[in-house]
Amino acid sequence: MLVDLWPPYGLTIVTPTVQLRLPREEEIAAPADVAAAGVHRADERPFLTPWAEGDPADRARTVLQGHWDGLASWRVPAWELGLGVFRAGEPIGMVSLRANDFPIVREVVTSSWLGLPHQGRGYGTDARLGLLTLAFDHLGARAARTEVFRDNHASQGVSRKLGYVPDGISVDARGDEALVSDRLRLTREVWTGRPRAAVTVEGFDACRALFGL
Repeated sequence: MLVDLWPPYGLTIVTPTVQLRLPREEEIAAPADVAAAGVHRADERPFLTPWAEGDPADRARTVLQGHWDGLASWRVPAWELGLGVFRAGEPIGMVSLRANDFPIVREVVTSSWLGLPHQGRGYGTDARLGLLTLAFDHLGARAARTEVFRDNHASQGVSRKLGYVPDGISVDARGDEALVSDRLRLTREVWTGRPRAAVTVEGFDACRALFGL
């Protein structure tokens, strides 16, 4: 079976409102269609990924290529776990957890997007909670980082709610524009000291070797 060869297909994270799991090949077009319909309003630019450029098919292909690239390029020294966010069995977005030299550094980076109709309902917070539960409680991470544009108030709010603190800035190029993001950091000490909703993680033990554990 496919899950025997690639155990992350058996990894499932369940939060109070959403389920995170790796979409099967026959499923990946569905979250791509969610992105095609839009992940932010036309007057916003909350992501480094230029979601506003091109047409809906371009946005869908960005999701497909990112999904396939994460699977094809996985190595213990540098991996990215991209998971679909499902609500009542239907995809509403995607999240990712990535790391370099994780067995030594023990730090992860998170990123996410949700389709416009699903924003502002707490699903993004729960999806991040699921990723962080995997990172801290199962992978044994020491810290989690994220980078957020200063005017991306929704993502900034999620990070503050979960206990992230400022950790400097990053500057990235998008075309001819230099974009400044706040770099935010959540440590294991803060994570373990905060109350949070229950999250269930299944199928992780079979994945340990892929993470270098």
